[in-house]
Amino acid sequence: GRAVEQLNSSISVKLFNLSTIKLKNLFTIYDSRLTKKVFAFTLAETLIVMGVIGVVASLTLPNLNQSTNNKEKVAKLQKIYSNLNDAFGRATAVYGPMDEWCSGLTDANCKKRHFERVTEFMKYSKKCTVSDNCSLKFNTGSSGGNIMTYGVILADGTAININGFSSGAGSIMVDIDGLSKGKNYSCYDYFQFNYSQSRGGLYLDDISGESISVGYCSTCCAAWVIQTGNMDYLKCTGLKLGEKTTCK
Repeated sequence: GRAVEQLNSSISVKLFNLSTIKLKNLFTIYDSRLTKKVFAFTLAETLIVMGVIGVVASLTLPNLNQSTNNKEKVAKLQKIYSNLNDAFGRATAVYGPMDEWCSGLTDANCKKRHFERVTEFMKYSKKCTVSDNCSLKFNTGSSGGNIMTYGVILADGTAININGFSSGAGSIMVDIDGLSKGKNYSCYDYFQFNYSQSRGGLYLDDISGESISVGYCSTCCAAWVIQTGNMDYLKCTGLKLGEKTTCK
């Protein structure tokens, strides 16, 4: 009986100590949660960070937007060049060589003939002739600009002016932004292609070794954009085909 009492007494002491330890630990944990410090940004610090982010964004976003806009122009001009090449190819397949299109016609009627035969194989939203009330001007930087006598407006607003001659040659002016938008200025959104029966239709100027810059010439910039796929002449100087073709 004495041994049993001692065993019970020992068990009771151990259980008491165990419960005491648990309660002590519990209060310690609870107390540490109450006294634990919480670290966070103050309102002033948050405003300073937001201000820095705003300054960085104001410096970088315009450049990003300009780069994106230029890439869109490059893609547009490349697509137009491809479509015009296709239109000239189809027109000559149906109507024969371009230098035979204007037999017996005046210069004015020859321009109209070139316009009609090329645009027959193009998709557009509106025709522009002298009587269509959309013979607006391409601003090439010179006084007066160029009258859009015969041309079309594409679905995306691009304006294309076609000037043909009895010799089977001519020029095509392209305003990427449309006649009433953008700078309407050479090498920004205004470009020009030439075509000739002797050259096999639409062709690009030979700009090898020439330094390309803003406003250099509308046919030179068109050739640059088609061949390099960029408009980096708007951002840096010293660009030459075959040497330095990008600002990077």
